[in-house]
Amino acid sequence: MMGYQPPPQEKLFYTNFALDKRIRPNHPLRRITQLIDFEFVYQEVAATYGTRGNVSVPPSIILKLMLLLLLYNVRSERELMETLPERLDWLWFLGYDLDTEIPDHSVLSKARRRWGVAVFKSLFERMVWQCVQAGLVDGSKIFIDASLVEANASNNSVVDTQSLKRHLNGQYQELEKRLTEKEEEEPSDKRPYRKINSRYVSTTDPDAAIVRRGVSKLCYEVHRSVDVHSEVITAAQVTPGDVNEAHLLIPLTEVHHQNTSCSARVVVADSKYGTIENFLACHDRGMRAHIPDLGQVATERNTARRIFPETAFEYDPQTDTYRCPAGNRLFRKSLHLARQSIDYAAPKAVCAACTIREQCTQNRTGRTVKRHLRQEALNQMRAISRSSQARRDQRIRQHLMERSFARSTRYGFDRARWRGLWRVRIQEYLVCTIQNIQVLLKYGRDPKKRVAMAARQIEKGWGWVSTSMNGALLSVNKRIQIHLNVAVPQFV
Repeated sequence: MMGYQPPPQEKLFYTNFALDKRIRPNHPLRRITQLIDFEFVYQEVAATYGTRGNVSVPPSIILKLMLLLLLYNVRSERELMETLPERLDWLWFLGYDLDTEIPDHSVLSKARRRWGVAVFKSLFERMVWQCVQAGLVDGSKIFIDASLVEANASNNSVVDTQSLKRHLNGQYQELEKRLTEKEEEEPSDKRPYRKINSRYVSTTDPDAAIVRRGVSKLCYEVHRSVDVHSEVITAAQVTPGDVNEAHLLIPLTEVHHQNTSCSARVVVADSKYGTIENFLACHDRGMRAHIPDLGQVATERNTARRIFPETAFEYDPQTDTYRCPAGNRLFRKSLHLARQSIDYAAPKAVCAACTIREQCTQNRTGRTVKRHLRQEALNQMRAISRSSQARRDQRIRQHLMERSFARSTRYGFDRARWRGLWRVRIQEYLVCTIQNIQVLLKYGRDPKKRVAMAARQIEKGWGWVSTSMNGALLSVNKRIQIHLNVAVPQFV
């Protein structure tokens, strides 16, 4: 017998109904609620609220709404609030009921303006530390890279500040007035970077920079350090797109140490980071730099042009001279304190009469060889960068960092949601927090993975193994010794 559905009739009352029963036990939001304590935000933002006036939306609710916005990649805050009554899981996550009044979408933008970056940075750091406590961070080896993020501004908003049109056209003067107003609105501590190209500026988003990679676009640049063990993002920074990413290598390693309490022993990056300054900075900090040398690129270019590389010139420390392939001596020529180097060259007459001059240089004055004041330390770091382990890490870096940025596109990483450097920093902290949450949800409850990581930490002599892992070690002590060949001590 076929059944027919009767016409729908609204019920006035519902009995035995609870949102908690409508949310499946393994729902991601349910697990996020168990992982993250959003109550910390009350203490973080207490100074930004007064004691009189209208009662605000609870800060924990605002933080959860911001997390939902990026976790589900909702197009806008207005759409988030319109969709919220239709999603029972979102209502449950926020602690709302079916008849709870939904706040206006403007509370999110007002809260961002009121709170600034510090709250979202604190949320990211707390998530990193939870990954550390869960045994998902190795800390000794990190991968560093940067990626461009398209700004939320059109190329039509770019004006030439040095053009005469700005004096002749009244519209240009109006645009410059808008630029001045934007600079006065932003606090000075939210603009930590000076724009390299200050001639062409977007009136819509002055913090964004024009970057030409195929097509000129207004962009920001996101810099990250990713741990080798479970691909946890341990440090993140956002700059205008025209900032040299090589300058962020050491700051990212320092932030990694602050967030994880672990000092990186190996840093892996691409050739853009392979500068002399970075090699020497890693040497001073006792880190191995598995980074391709930028100077090697020039050497390969000279080899293609059939010109002797600098490695063909032999240095004699006793006489402080170089011997060229023809057997002539190169003496000290000049000292450059700015770049911390010394130029060596042969006499012009000797160089001009050389029979193999065409294979050595095309310069009229002769060949010059540069030697850094700390050349021995630099040679040591360059030798490390050419080791087999370094080449293996460089191949791993290519896939690992691309995977980290590719996963971010699920949460709208490839285009800025808002305008202004400090707002894009908020977006990056939220995206990195979500990615770390996904890692914690995937591996944080795996006892085998956690215990294996704890064994590695004990083997290295680290003292920050959490008490929760100690209990796991007690039960599987023998298993670790068999599979990992690591003698794990018994904890009392």
